[in-house]
Amino acid sequence: MALIITEDNFDAEVLNSDQPVLVDFWAEWCGPCKMISPMVDAVAAEVDGTAKVGKCNLDDGQAIAAKYGIRSIPTLLFFKDGEVKDQIVGANVTQGQISEKLQALA
Repeated sequence: MALIITEDNFDAEVLNSDQPVLVDFWAEWCGPCKMISPMVDAVAAEVDGTAKVGKCNLDDGQAIAAKYGIRSIPTLLFFKDGEVKDQIVGANVTQGQISEKLQALA
């Protein structure tokens, strides 16, 4: 299961993580976000122990979204050592592509 990322835990869970972290920026009203959500959850289970996967609801994480220039959702940001190393924008993606990008940072 993916972590719930909020403004309160973002630094601890993402920026200060010793593992690569995937953050899925989404919203309740976003159809494509709901489409890729099961893939993100599956990747979370797959990489458990070697990487972290979190979901940030834009309605709860507006400051984070603004900081990283999130303009369309879903947006997946891949962090390592507190920095964005890669991203995927939109829902035209496979579970394998998400997993490969995350594992490439591990």
